[in-house]
Amino acid sequence: MVFRPRYLCAVALVASTACSKKPDPVDPNAPNTAATDSNKAGSTLALPVVGETVRKGDLVLTVTATGQIRTDATSTLKAETAGTVQDVLVRAGDVVTRGQVLVRLDPKPLDLEVASVQAQIKTAEVNYSTDIAADSAFEKGVRPERRAFVRAKVGLDGLQIALDKAKLAREKAEIVAPFDGVVQSVMVAAGDHVNGNDVATIVDLKNLRVEAQVLEHDLPLLRKGGEAWVTIAAFPDKPVRGTISAILPLVDSATRAGRAVIRMNGDGNMRPGMYADVRLEATRLPNRIIVPAAAVIERDNRPLVFIAQNGIAEWVYVHAGRSNGRETEILADSASGVIPLKAGDIVLTDNIITLSHQAPIKLTMKKSGDQP
Repeated sequence: MVFRPRYLCAVALVASTACSKKPDPVDPNAPNTAATDSNKAGSTLALPVVGETVRKGDLVLTVTATGQIRTDATSTLKAETAGTVQDVLVRAGDVVTRGQVLVRLDPKPLDLEVASVQAQIKTAEVNYSTDIAADSAFEKGVRPERRAFVRAKVGLDGLQIALDKAKLAREKAEIVAPFDGVVQSVMVAAGDHVNGNDVATIVDLKNLRVEAQVLEHDLPLLRKGGEAWVTIAAFPDKPVRGTISAILPLVDSATRAGRAVIRMNGDGNMRPGMYADVRLEATRLPNRIIVPAAAVIERDNRPLVFIAQNGIAEWVYVHAGRSNGRETEILADSASGVIPLKAGDIVLTDNIITLSHQAPIKLTMKKSGDQP
C-alpha cells in the first residue's frame, strides 16, 4: 500500500479546477489595450511627418492645358553705321540692361565727318552773310524770299541736314541693348568691318507668355484676367503665377482646341521654346476652408485628416468637397452643421498612410505657395 499525503491531493484538485475553467467571451467593442499599451511603450519614437496650415480663402478650380513658352521680345541688332569694330563688350549669356553698350565702333572716322560738315557750314555762313550784306546796301530791308534764295544758293540748309546725319552716325557707333535681357549670340569681333551687319541678339527672359492649347469644351470656362500657373518639366514643384491675357477666337478644326495666352514674369528658369504644363482658372469658390489634397485620406471608407496637436497626431473625420487636385475644400458636417477644422490648424500631408490616432510625431512645416 502506497501512502499519499493529503496536501498533494488538494494541490491536484486545485490544478484540475483551474485547467477546466473556460475564458470569458471577448467584447468586440472593448478597446484594444494591447495596442494602446504598445503605443505607450513606443511613445518616445516620434514619426517624422510634414504639416501644412489650413487656410480660409478661395478655392480655384482649374482647367489643364499645355503650351510653349515664348518671349515678348527678341532683337537682332544691326550695325546701322559703317565702320570698324573697336570693342566687343559682351559675350553670349551675359545679362544686360537697357542702354548698356554692347559693341563700339572706331569713332575717329565719324568724328572727322562731323568736323568736316561743320567746316563746310562755316564757309556757307560766310558766303550767306556776304550776299545778304551786299543786298542790304541797295535795299533797306532784305525780303524773306531773298534770304531763302541765298541760303539755298550757298547750300546752308543742305549742310545742316548733313551735319545732323553725321552726328546720328556718330551716336550709332555705340550699339546698345534696347531692353533688359540676356545675350543669345554675338556675331562680330574686334577689327571686323561692318555696314548693316548683324551684331548681337538679345532675348527678354522677364516678359514671357505661353500660348496654351485648350480643348474647345473648356474654353467657355475661362475668362480674360483669370489666374494661371505655369510649370516646366525641370521644376515641377515651382509653378509660376501668370494671368490669362487673351482667349483667341479661332479653334483648330483638326485638334478641336483653341488658344489662351498667358503672360507672366520669368523666374530665371524658364526659357523661350520650352514646353509647359498650364493650369487655368475656371471657377472660383470664395470663402472656403481649404486643406492640401494630400491631407485627406480614407479609413473605413470615411475621409479624415490628421491634425498636429502638441506633438500628437489626432484624426478628425471630415466631409470633403470639391478639389482641384492640389487643394480640397472641407464642408460642414451634415449632422452638426459645423466645419471640424479652422484656419490655422496644422494638417499632416506626408507619411500618414499608416499613422494611428494619438501617435507621437516629429513635425516639419511645409511652406504654402499661392497656387491653387
